[in-house]
Amino acid sequence: MLTETRVASQIELYGLMASFRQPEPLLAAARRAHSEGYRHLDAYTPMPVEGLADAIGFRSNAVSRFVFCAGLTGAAGGFGLMYWISVIAYPHIVAGRPLNSWPAYIPITFECMVLLACFTAVIGMLAMNGLPQPYHPVFNVDSFERASRDRFFLCIEASDPAFDPVRTRRFLEQLDPEEVMEVAP
Repeated sequence: MLTETRVASQIELYGLMASFRQPEPLLAAARRAHSEGYRHLDAYTPMPVEGLADAIGFRSNAVSRFVFCAGLTGAAGGFGLMYWISVIAYPHIVAGRPLNSWPAYIPITFECMVLLACFTAVIGMLAMNGLPQPYHPVFNVDSFERASRDRFFLCIEASDPAFDPVRTRRFLEQLDPEEVMEVAP
């Protein structure tokens, strides 16, 4: 019965959010929340806060690896295209140079590498960040509009295995926030 009540309360709640006036208390709260075992948490700030990504347990995503692989593929494709044009499709000897005169291929190789890497970076960033996302449950909190001006927020999501509405609220209140708010889905 208790498990059913806990599951029902988590469905009705996206999470709990604490508001802070300064970045230092937010950083300390994020570190403490992560050390207490909360893993599904996020922080919202009006400016970059040094060390916050590590404090909430953010890990690097695969965008950089995809961009690197796309750059190599673009370079190989550009070089292969130039080789195919100059040696196989339209062989033409100019000034006694060999058909495979690779220094002439460098600009096209570079441009193809940059083009494919840039497209992969933009598309990969959008896809892996779940963008565009015109709606997010944290937008339901009235004071959240201040996240882009002068407030710092820490949200612990109800999907976290360690989340319990009463215990998590008590934990957030111990961190001395300006206020603790419920985030509706």
